[in-house]
Amino acid sequence: MTGEPSVDQEDKKTLLSLGVAQQDCRRSGANGEMDFMSAWIVSPSVLPFLCLILGTHAQQAFRTEPRNLTVRMGATAVLRCEVLRASGTVQWVKDGLLLGPQRRLPGFERYSMIGNLKRGQHHLQIEKTLLEDEASYECQAGRSDSSQAIISSTAWIFMLIPPSQPYLMVDMATPWVAGSKYTVTCIAPDAKPMADITLYKDGVELTGAQSFTMSGSKDKLLNTHAEVTVTAVSSDNGRQLACHAQNPALFRPVETTMTMKVHYPPQPPVILGLEREEVKEGRTLVLECVSHGGNPLATLQWTKNEEVLSTTWEEDIVARKSSSILFMRIHPTDNQAVLCCESVNMVSSSPLSVSRKITVLFEPAEVTLLGSFTAIEGQDINMGCYATSSNPPVQIRWWLGYKELNTSGEAMEEGDNGGMTAMSNMTHRVSREDDGLKLTCEAFNKGTHFSKTQFDILNVYYPPQNVWLDTPPPDVPLRSGTTVRLVCFSTGGNPTATLTWFKNGRAVHDALRQTSFERGVARELILVLTPSDNMATFRCDATNKAKKTISAQTKLKVHFLAVSMKISTKQEVQRQGQMLTLECQSGSSNPQPSIRWSLDTVRLQGVEQPPKRAHFGGVSVQSSLSLNLSSLHHNKRVICQAYTPELAEGANTFFKLNVHYPPEFSPKQPAQIQVLEDDMAVIPLLLSANPEEVSCIWLHRRETLVKEGSLHFHWSDDNSLEIKNVTRKHAGVYTVKCTNEEGVNQASIMLDVLYAPSVKAEKDPVLVNLGETADLICVADANPIISGMFTWKWLGEGEVEMGLENQQDESGLLTIHDVTRTHAGLYQCSANNDIAPPATVEVQLVVQFKPNLQKGAQWTKVASRGDGTTTAEVVCQAEGIPRVDFTWEKKGVRMDFANPRYEERTVREGSFHTSTVRVVNVSTNLDYAVFSCTARNSLGEDTLHIQLVSTNHPDPPSSFGQVDVSHDSVTLDWIPSFNGGLRQRFRVRYRWDQSDSFLYVDVFPPGATTFTVTGLQPVTTYNFSVNALNAMGESAYADNNAVLTITTKERPEGVPTDDDSVSQSASGLPAYLTVVFTVVFGVLLVFNSVGCFFGLRWKRRRGQTGGRGGSVLDGKKNKEEGGSHSTVSTANKYESREKINTAAQRSLLIDSGSETDSHVYESYAAGSSHYYYPSGDYMPPLNPHPEETRRHDVTRLPVDPHSHLYEDVRDRGLYQDILASTLPSPPSLFDHRLPNQRNESRSKAYPQAAERARDVRQPPRDSHLPFEQRGELV
Repeated sequence: MTGEPSVDQEDKKTLLSLGVAQQDCRRSGANGEMDFMSAWIVSPSVLPFLCLILGTHAQQAFRTEPRNLTVRMGATAVLRCEVLRASGTVQWVKDGLLLGPQRRLPGFERYSMIGNLKRGQHHLQIEKTLLEDEASYECQAGRSDSSQAIISSTAWIFMLIPPSQPYLMVDMATPWVAGSKYTVTCIAPDAKPMADITLYKDGVELTGAQSFTMSGSKDKLLNTHAEVTVTAVSSDNGRQLACHAQNPALFRPVETTMTMKVHYPPQPPVILGLEREEVKEGRTLVLECVSHGGNPLATLQWTKNEEVLSTTWEEDIVARKSSSILFMRIHPTDNQAVLCCESVNMVSSSPLSVSRKITVLFEPAEVTLLGSFTAIEGQDINMGCYATSSNPPVQIRWWLGYKELNTSGEAMEEGDNGGMTAMSNMTHRVSREDDGLKLTCEAFNKGTHFSKTQFDILNVYYPPQNVWLDTPPPDVPLRSGTTVRLVCFSTGGNPTATLTWFKNGRAVHDALRQTSFERGVARELILVLTPSDNMATFRCDATNKAKKTISAQTKLKVHFLAVSMKISTKQEVQRQGQMLTLECQSGSSNPQPSIRWSLDTVRLQGVEQPPKRAHFGGVSVQSSLSLNLSSLHHNKRVICQAYTPELAEGANTFFKLNVHYPPEFSPKQPAQIQVLEDDMAVIPLLLSANPEEVSCIWLHRRETLVKEGSLHFHWSDDNSLEIKNVTRKHAGVYTVKCTNEEGVNQASIMLDVLYAPSVKAEKDPVLVNLGETADLICVADANPIISGMFTWKWLGEGEVEMGLENQQDESGLLTIHDVTRTHAGLYQCSANNDIAPPATVEVQLVVQFKPNLQKGAQWTKVASRGDGTTTAEVVCQAEGIPRVDFTWEKKGVRMDFANPRYEERTVREGSFHTSTVRVVNVSTNLDYAVFSCTARNSLGEDTLHIQLVSTNHPDPPSSFGQVDVSHDSVTLDWIPSFNGGLRQRFRVRYRWDQSDSFLYVDVFPPGATTFTVTGLQPVTTYNFSVNALNAMGESAYADNNAVLTITTKERPEGVPTDDDSVSQSASGLPAYLTVVFTVVFGVLLVFNSVGCFFGLRWKRRRGQTGGRGGSVLDGKKNKEEGGSHSTVSTANKYESREKINTAAQRSLLIDSGSETDSHVYESYAAGSSHYYYPSGDYMPPLNPHPEETRRHDVTRLPVDPHSHLYEDVRDRGLYQDILASTLPSPPSLFDHRLPNQRNESRSKAYPQAAERARDVRQPPRDSHLPFEQRGELV
């Protein structure tokens, strides 16, 4: 948006000291457009209007100017600015940067202007101030129609920033040691101004601290460092070390603290819980070792006779002590032991300890009886009693039952652990009554007052009295395998009798364990009857340690099956087709059995022989069998059974047949194997033969496969064929021939190799004319070929109607009827037979159509200067297939490209074909014409007419519309039109109902066709227009001066608003001040006229001596400023427009400055001569805005229709900044000269141009010469 410029201090003084009339006079004198007489003629007529203006709008001034502020960071700062009679735009400047005129400043979220607009208050409010807000600020009121710009004095904002949290730098990785010195450093970072630091130890300030400052993390911020040396003492442990930081930004200091850790040694330990040195064995002592003080607290350990007992302890932080409790159970080995407790910590120079010695009272560990406690009635026994070491020694006594026996002698010796051992002997004759009594030895200890005894039972032996059996009757038959119980009983004797079973005089060891009952003992023999038990003798013997034996016996009758079965033959080798004879003989059985034959489940008939007597009291029988052999009999079992009817069962044996036969293939042998390509195929061989040593060979396609050296074929020991990394060439019939000693056989197996598809296009690309039918075909190589394995996919952008998909064996078809151009592009054919991966191929469908030329405003016009020094390119672009050829005509006549002034170049990119005709040294008479471009191919043709015209002002944009709208912004877009052959830019104009005039915004970047207007008011209706500008002028507004009306939305919740929003109005002056200002202005006008007269005379004298230097410099300046414009457009982005500006009465070809050596321009009118103007001095006028012919009820006189007035911008310098020095200064507001007078003034402004025009008209015209001979143009 166009705004007021900033004014420096020197301009400010000049503007305040001079009036508007004086400035106008100076400008007129500087440009040479007003002489002395004209100044006096104009002054009387101007004076009444100036008085009227000054009477209603006086000079604006500051009522309140901003002052320096000191603000704490995060607070709100307000710089005050109040303007009296404010008529210009008021805005703030920060460090030379304009912040903008809006109350809510865009781009500065924390900045806003507050105050009452009616009172001219424009206070700058900065919320949540930051360090970046410390800068210089000025309040500016821009120039208006009635007042000069004013600038306030510079005010500074100074920030107060508190320090960040201070921190202590001290080596606390390891605790301090009492007596050592340490350096403590405190840092208070990022403060402004610098912070003051005070260090404290346990609330007492530390003296001798040294401070210094360093740069902070940002500019203007400081870090303060303070250091002090501290000597550690034990009382410092656990106390606080504090650092306080203070600066003017803080109400109270910020603090950081740290707890000190100081190490010091502990006190000597003490032992609690041991009242006397004598301790009884078995007692558990609970001793406590305590060590007070120390940091860290002491570590404790117990030792006994310098051997470590315990290294565990507990720490009491509150009581500041360490304690270790020792639970010690007293043993005899502890007698005279020394207990010691040691304490130490990491700063102790050596361990501290305390010791105690203990005496243990203990009983003998063992009392042992020596001698035998078993005897036969009437014998003497000799016994001894031994007591191990004890303290004090023991006294020994003997007891038999409750009767004390006399000892025969005692002895004592030194024992273990400082004690004494004791020994006592005793002799006694036993009787039957002593059996079972206790023989006891008692050892009494006088120190512990306890006795320890040892006893044993006295055992006296005598013999048993009786024995008998409990068995089955001997004459009852029992079945073999039956379980029978034989029980032997015995009574009397000490010890009780030992019973032993015998079979036929041999001891039976598997009888059950002997048991006792009230009168004696018993032992049971459990038998599972066998043939050997038939008629065997079973005897039971009873004996004890009295060495006397008594016995009892019985016999059993047993029925049993044949104890053995045997099948034999005389033939060593069994072959297929032979007759085999088998002999079966049974072993001993009771009673006699019969022989039965069977093969699997088939019963066979044999021939039996007479029976024979056998052992165990049984008989033996024999039978023979004949069998015709085949391969089916191999490994089969022939069973022979000896059946006993009385037992209802028989004994069995079998003969396994080993039949020799040649190789035979199983009925389950597969005829076909399927395998995936690249996998391993296994063709199993289900073969049987006897002998099993079989040699096989594999054949494929009548060729024998060789295993050695083959990368694919391998067969294992069972002759199954393995094919590694199977390929499709391995498919087919495989034959195997197998041989053994009995013969040869063969079989055939089909290998079917399955593989993923590969697909290719049958034709690519596929060419089809528009509207015809396209057939896209892809062919797959796959196994298996399945239904529905083909799918088609469109690879282009958007969606198109896919055609009909079909499949014919291994081919997939896509048929598209009535082909359109949207069908053209890539199609993907995918083949998937459920074997990964699927295969794809791309098919290009090319739709052939006749050429279609690009048309529209941007293609129908080309602009270039016709002065014979420029080159124009006429571009024609067509889309079509097949190849498009171009022909060109100029004014209806086919062009001859043999002429060196015309060059044609065709570029093809896909279906687009671009033909460019390059016109060299463009001439107005020869080349300003209609060029016709015809594009044709085999399907048709298309024609486009392109005008080559002079450079001119741009055409209005079109399709002006709304893109988006919010509560404070509107986004617009449009389509650019003909740019007049020069670089164009765009300007948006808008206003609202309460506005006095339009506001204008230059679109940036200049070539953009979408722009967002910001700073709007919510729920307000705005009228928008847009036009185009270039170096030669500006266009009308878009869409035939159409106005786009848009209403902004409501302000969303949470969006801040200004405190006061009132429209700005100028304050009138009192009547007496109007009279005073009128008189003063009249006097200043007279002095100004005199100054203009003398200034003009001085300039004329300087011009006579200086020559044309000024014009040359002006020309160079304009040439440099305009050097960025392009003379010839490379694309025909224009709309139809007349070639000549009729309002100007002649055609001017304006040089934009892109050619450094071009200063002369050629123009043509009907019947006129050449006119030349230097490009540096020519500044084309702009068309006026129709809404600016009347304002504030002031009548405007007719002005030049090509002049361009701006309501908000009147200063020439600002205007040149906006238009890049390519537009002329606006004419005087009250220029009463006639049009011819103004033309004369223009000729005076360009004296060099007039003189140059006369010089150029003298040479004869050479237009009748051939083009190639025109030396000036070529």
